[in-house]
Amino acid sequence: MAVPKKKTSKAKTRSRRASNWTLSAPARSVCPQCHQAKVPHVVCPTCGWYKGRQALDVG
Repeated sequence: MAVPKKKTSKAKTRSRRASNWTLSAPARSVCPQCHQAKVPHVVCPTCGWYKGRQALDVG
């Protein structure tokens, strides 16, 4: 079985783990009803439409 010759330093370990900490912007789609940006698979916060019907009354 393979065994490391030297101890991996804390900096090396932490820098490898920290490489996946970046945040990405949330996905956006366009509402077919009001043409505003919205999150996919969620009711449009501007007009209240979802899947071709009025799901929420936005007054």
